[in-house]
Amino acid sequence: MISAVIFDCDGVLVDSEVLAHEVETKVLASIGLHYDAQEFKARFMGLSDKAFLTALEVDGVARLGRSIIAEIREPLEAGYRQAIEERLVEVPGALTDIKAVRHAKAVGSSSTTKRLEEKLRKVGHWDHFAPHVYSSEHVTRSKPAPDLFLHAANGLGINPAHCLVIEDSVMGVRAAQAAGMRVWGFVGGSHNDDRSRAALRDIGVDRIVEDWRQAGPLLVSL
Repeated sequence: MISAVIFDCDGVLVDSEVLAHEVETKVLASIGLHYDAQEFKARFMGLSDKAFLTALEVDGVARLGRSIIAEIREPLEAGYRQAIEERLVEVPGALTDIKAVRHAKAVGSSSTTKRLEEKLRKVGHWDHFAPHVYSSEHVTRSKPAPDLFLHAANGLGINPAHCLVIEDSVMGVRAAQAAGMRVWGFVGGSHNDDRSRAALRDIGVDRIVEDWRQAGPLLVSL
């Protein structure tokens, strides 16, 4: 029995993953750190900002022979801010369908608390989740550890076994599975492709949902 639905944010509620990847790869290329687009998405999507920067620092030292955090932090922040302000939109259909969900609901995202609120307010989602909006900053261990989703379930007062998670990343799916929750793999964000779909299917999601046109009626019927 499902009593609550916990939504990832980036790539599920807001179409931000494609913007983030664009900003990140551009900034990294500018300092000489280049990645294959598919490799980049598979390796980093779903990580908290802290874990992402830590991994980039390791790559910078290994591949460029120097620390890179000081030179990429501000360009990344500036790029994110501009992309959110100028180009961020919701994943098509998200607002209509989250408003129709009868169960308790929350957001569980690897974004920082500040940026998560900025994105959700920008697309008009914030008031439909607050105060149950949980970021990686609420827990010690971020995805793929189960802590964030367990924290969200506790905030809602719902047994984790009665929670359904909507996720678009392998990291997030692993976190939901480790939390003992059901999880659907969502591939409606514009960053997704056949490889994304296959990766989610291979990790054992309960089902793949293609977009909000499919996900909405399924959630209402729970």
